[in-house]
Amino acid sequence: MRSIFMTSLAATLVAFTVTACGGDASSEDTTTEGTSAVEQSLGWKHGGAILPRLPSTPTVSASTVPENGDVNPYGVAFVPDDFPRGGILRKGDVIVSNFNNSGNLQGTGTTIVRVNANASPSLFFQDPATPGLSTALGVLERGFVVVGNVPSTDGSGVCTEGPNGEMENVGNGSLLFIDRKGNIVKTFTSKKFLQGPWDLTIKDEGSRAKIFVSNVLSGTVTRLDVRIDGDRDSQCDDDNDDNDDNGDDNDNGDRNRKFKFKGKRRIVIEKETVIASGYLHRCDSAAFVIGPTGLALDEKRDILYVASTGDNTIFAIRDASDRRHDAGMGEPIVTDPVHLHGPLALARARNGNLISSQGDAINPDPAQPSEIVEFTAKGEFVAQFPIDPSSGSAFGLALDERHHKVRLAAVDDAPTANTLNIFVAK
Repeated sequence: MRSIFMTSLAATLVAFTVTACGGDASSEDTTTEGTSAVEQSLGWKHGGAILPRLPSTPTVSASTVPENGDVNPYGVAFVPDDFPRGGILRKGDVIVSNFNNSGNLQGTGTTIVRVNANASPSLFFQDPATPGLSTALGVLERGFVVVGNVPSTDGSGVCTEGPNGEMENVGNGSLLFIDRKGNIVKTFTSKKFLQGPWDLTIKDEGSRAKIFVSNVLSGTVTRLDVRIDGDRDSQCDDDNDDNDDNGDDNDNGDRNRKFKFKGKRRIVIEKETVIASGYLHRCDSAAFVIGPTGLALDEKRDILYVASTGDNTIFAIRDASDRRHDAGMGEPIVTDPVHLHGPLALARARNGNLISSQGDAINPDPAQPSEIVEFTAKGEFVAQFPIDPSSGSAFGLALDERHHKVRLAAVDDAPTANTLNIFVAK
């Protein structure tokens, strides 16, 4: 049975910045009402919701099935503007990780697919040695893709519980760091800090990053403090490059900072910290495994939101970037049994709202299948948006709010679908 688990990506949100060559970053124009011009153009003047402005038909709908037949797309992530050229990916691309192989066995998929509005979907990465690429998918602006894997160790695609409740036939997995050409440059494993990396979100600070990972086998959330070594020259580069086939027609000639690296780049994990724990986690006959999934960070307030599928609740962890100790489950923020149906992927919009896909593995409602739901940061229901009329089809999603427009990328994992749909808000 197809997994009702997914890719969240996790919630990938990239801030829009414009920097002139040799000058300071420009600030956004603000109106007399205190709302930026960019925010007004995106409908944020009155805290405008995202989902009610999405068209019923996606702007882009692309297959996520590569040549080897992998299915069950999980993770979704946008490639940021500052991602270095010279590799396979371009700014504005969307990448999708596959959890199942061509036989639809869970925990056996090995591919990441690149989706671009102006080109056919293509393969970015494949590694048979690391099956079960999960929702844990993100992109570092210094030129690396980060993905987790949760493998079916016997290839059966079934997780079973042992006599003492331990999960069997599923591996601890790893976190892979992949360069822009699709090569693995670092593999991180840890019996203590990485136990089934199911989803992630990234606080990207250029040469440093904080990677938050939800662990489906232990019911915990880990923060990895990462350093990216390697000299670089800062250079300006025209966005309207002939090689840029990202389909973004709204750059308006903006010139963004690009980084040209010299020498070998190195990923260094300086510190690992468990910052949250206690979330329900178990095997599931339909979903393979159930546990904490989607993560989204409010960088200004330093609050990490955690979508715990089994608990059917979205929690908040305060002081997430600097916390030295385990906060437990944190504060329950969204506890809405009418609209929560096993929350999976999670993204935070610039207006502060939380957007979560519902996997229907927990608290299913036949009248509300495969919904993406929007809540305020206080947990109030705002709107919902169906991905497919069949249950279990809403999985990974990512939100992009650059260049005066809002794009929501979400997979449709219906048995006849296996597609990525990109919606541009009106």
